[in-house]
Formats: sequence, C-alpha cells, structure tokens
Amino acid sequence: MRRRRFIALVAMTAVGWPLVAQAQRANVVRRIGVLTGASTPDSDKRLKVFVEELERLGWTEGVTVQFESRRGGGDPDAIRRYAGELAEIAPDVIFAIGGPATERLLQVTQKIPIVFSIVPDPVGSGFVNSLSRPGRNATGFSQFASSVSGKWLEILKQIMPEVERAAVLRDSKVPGGVSQFAVLESVAPSLGIKLIPIDVQEAEQISNEVETAAETGKIGLIVASSTNALQRRDLIVRLAARYGLPAVYAQREFVGAGGLISYAADFPAQFRSAAGYVDRILKGEKPSDLPVQEPTKYELLINLKTARTLGLTVPPTLLATADEVIE
Repeated sequence: MRRRRFIALVAMTAVGWPLVAQAQRANVVRRIGVLTGASTPDSDKRLKVFVEELERLGWTEGVTVQFESRRGGGDPDAIRRYAGELAEIAPDVIFAIGGPATERLLQVTQKIPIVFSIVPDPVGSGFVNSLSRPGRNATGFSQFASSVSGKWLEILKQIMPEVERAAVLRDSKVPGGVSQFAVLESVAPSLGIKLIPIDVQEAEQISNEVETAAETGKIGLIVASSTNALQRRDLIVRLAARYGLPAVYAQREFVGAGGLISYAADFPAQFRSAAGYVDRILKGEKPSDLPVQEPTKYELLINLKTARTLGLTVPPTLLATADEVIE
C-alpha cells in the first residue's frame, strides 16, 4: 500500500514539476539596459519605436521586462560612468545608441550581450571582427554603408553646380570620422572638388576654420556624422547661414535645426530591427551569431526655407527624390 502511494506521489511530482518550472520561467522579468550617447530631439521618438516593437514581440514593460536606461547627453565622462553602472547591474542585454556608448560598454564588459545602433564604422572601431561574423559580445546596426559618404558630396554638387571646394567637418579622433573622410577623398576628384578638412573637437576651432574656408569662395559644407558635430549642430547651422554656405549633413537633426539638406538612414526602422535582435538574444541566441546589418533605406530631407534664404534653387530632380520637405 505504501509502495503504491509512493509511486503515485513520484508520478504526480514528475508531471507537476515541468508545469511549476514553466510557470516560474513565465514570471521571470528580464532586464534590458539602454545607454544613449548623444541625446537629440528625436531620441525619445526612436526609443518609443524600440519599446513598441518589443511589446509587439511579447515583451511588456513592468510585466515581462524591466528597462534600466541611462542618457550620456554627449558627455564622455557621463557615458563612461553610466556604462560602468549598467555593467554592474548586469542586465540580460544592453541596447547601445551611438559609437561612444558602444565603445564604453565594450570597455567594461565582455560578457553582457550588446546590441548597438547608429554606429558609423563598427569594424574600424574594433567593436566587431566583421559585419558577417561579429565574434564578440556585440552586434547591431551600422549608421550607413561606407559608400554613402560620397553621396553627400554628389548632393552638394547638385545643389551648387559651381562648387569647387567643400569644407568637411569631421571628428578625426574616431575611426568613423577617418573612414567617412577617406570615402569623400575618393569621390572628390571625379566631381572636381577640393576638400578642406575641419575638426569638430572644439567650438572655437570650428568657428575660425569655417570663417577662413568661406573666404575662398565657391565653397560648400559637408558635415560628417559624429557625436561632437551633433552636439554642436546649432553652432554649425548658424555658421552655414552666416557665411551663406550650402551644407549637406549626415544626420537629420541638423535640418530640424535649420540646416539645408540631410541624407541619412531611416533610424526608426533601425531601432525596430534592434528590438528584434534584443528579442532573439533574450530567447537564447548569441550576439556573435547575429550579423551586423547596414541600412537598406536612406532618407533625403530638404529645408526649402533655408534654400530660399541662401538664394538657392533646388533642382526639381533632387526635390522629386526628397522623403521630406520643410517649406
């Protein structure tokens, strides 16, 4: 009698334990860290897209997932400090926005999975071994394909056919700034344009060198992608207006601040895809097995109000390809 009762108890336990374990797993709240390098007017909108896509994939904030968010505001010391905080918290995965945020996180953890976005040159920066085989604890989405830098110069030539020189604002201290300028150098001779490099490390240097470059005449402005340039976007846009320089920007925030033209990736789409990578990692996949993806869609924004102020006529062919026009 006792033997039969014991066997029945074991059988009930064997059946019941998987159900208990499954219920326990269902109640586990996973943690996602978020580190934003440079905050912009569009930051909250993009993060909303990221969170909404996670919800669509079944991750509900406060129910199945908890967010640990930090904003660096473009301050290197703050980004470094917040990266350390997130590494100490040790979430299940961290979503890193921008090159500086990704760099700092990789300096403090080689174990926590990282999904990055808006990174100009992830291979050159040493964040991954290659696009197809990241090989480390990070993967994600590059800001643009390397060839896109040349497109900025082509657009400048369209908007200002007589252009002979282009002042290029770029950050020479980061791999992304070096690679973008290298592509511009390869394209410039075919367009008959001489490049004038200007670093964006110091605001005073930017002001002085743009003023000097503007005196040469028949010159336009290319603002390559960098955190330093983005944080100084109001200054750069004011300088372009002051000296009457047609400018093409690598980030749409400049056009929102009054700049002329931007050609950049569709970042909301990238944040949506990043949520998909976070979902896959939370379900057991490894960053090293997920290839880094380059954007497949780019957006052309044109500020016609700024064009009129500069006395420029936007070619109908260019206007027809614009994704957004500010009147």
